[in-house]
Amino acid sequence: MGRYFGTDGFRGEANVNLTAEHAYRIGRFLGWYYGELKRRAGDETAPRIVIGKDTRRSSYMFEYTLVSGLTASGADAYLLHVTTTPSVAYVARVDAFDCGIMISASHNPYYDNGIKLLNGQGEKMDDKTLSLIEDYIDGKLEAFGKKYGELPYATGEKIGRTVDYASGRNRYIGYLISLGVYSFRGMRVGLDCANGSAWNIAKSVFDALGATTYVINAEPDGLNINKNAGSTHIDGLQRLVRENSLDIGFAYDGDADRCLCVDENGNVVTGDHILYIYGRYMKERGKLLGNTVVTTVMSNFGLYKAFDEIGIGYAKTAVGDKFVHDYMVRNGNRLGGEQSGHIIFSKYATTGDGILTSLKMMEVVIAKKTTLGKLAAPLKIYPQLLINVRVNDKDAVMNDEDVIAAAAEAERRLSGRGRLLLRESGTEPLIRVMAEAETEEMCRCCAEYVADVIRRKGYEAK
Repeated sequence: MGRYFGTDGFRGEANVNLTAEHAYRIGRFLGWYYGELKRRAGDETAPRIVIGKDTRRSSYMFEYTLVSGLTASGADAYLLHVTTTPSVAYVARVDAFDCGIMISASHNPYYDNGIKLLNGQGEKMDDKTLSLIEDYIDGKLEAFGKKYGELPYATGEKIGRTVDYASGRNRYIGYLISLGVYSFRGMRVGLDCANGSAWNIAKSVFDALGATTYVINAEPDGLNINKNAGSTHIDGLQRLVRENSLDIGFAYDGDADRCLCVDENGNVVTGDHILYIYGRYMKERGKLLGNTVVTTVMSNFGLYKAFDEIGIGYAKTAVGDKFVHDYMVRNGNRLGGEQSGHIIFSKYATTGDGILTSLKMMEVVIAKKTTLGKLAAPLKIYPQLLINVRVNDKDAVMNDEDVIAAAAEAERRLSGRGRLLLRESGTEPLIRVMAEAETEEMCRCCAEYVADVIRRKGYEAK
């Protein structure tokens, strides 16, 4: 993990550990770097960089400072305004941008924010480029065989410009609508937009496809993104579905790159359920290339048992849709994702896309002439307990022989009846201890056993 960029971009509390100055310098670097790459390839045109943002109050500040840095370095900044992360990835790819920027802290509260960078193919930015940005922020950039204390400013006609590019977002909406295989007419659908990026997109798509929509948390005020709303607070959508006897419900996070579902009975359908349902649907139609679904190490033990029962293979990656996507690209897989609802349909997108995921769930329900609850029923989720221990030194914990031995002993106790996972958070100073087993008591016993060793060794932050 980098000095500033974690598994999902540069994230922190706005103007505390992610400041307007950081954004300006990121813009300065990207404008200069992509301009230099083009010049070295014999192309004197200005770099084109597309920017989207979520509904946080600080997103406007970061947008303006990014634009200042980009244009000062000679790049043209194209603004999608409030939009989703997957829409930025889509526009960057189909409209041949040099790179894309999304301003969002995903499911975090409003006072946090983040800067996610995407390459010209709509994929997460490579680590080499991120490392160069970090070097520039730290004042020790070396690139193209030269050291830079500061980057040159563009002057005269080389100064960049800002372009309103709302049309790109609208084209993305049209693309989603085009993926609707069936009419949704007669379907009563609940949508929880988390007061975030999906607030003015999701309903438009479902209305266009004929659904009767019931929408909550679609009134962003800059301070209420994810607040008791969206995929991390799904009880509101559960109530909406039950109280209005809806057929199905979908909850997105702040930047709408993840989706969780609620079935007709108000039960939560997780990312693991989605992978099971759509993986099975693809296999039945001969569309599951390699007969493999890509998961992360956080997927439930029950998912793997269910895949074994229906003859679907699976791969496990580190946590983060970046790692899932990288594996899918290398191995030609079509379906992958995370328990949290980041689902990648590689035929249609390069990143998790919450609205696309909900369209795909609608497709299976309508094609199979059944309900989401019945589709999810064969998957038996094992009880799971996650303990987060806040620590001062994640590396020291993960390399401590006593902690390693405790994790191995817990895994031995679970042998064949569950599993123990010990990992460090990619975005916070946390060690995560997760246990899955046949009973909640067994989960608690094994997870607490390992967490207690971490605490006794003095690693817990006070």
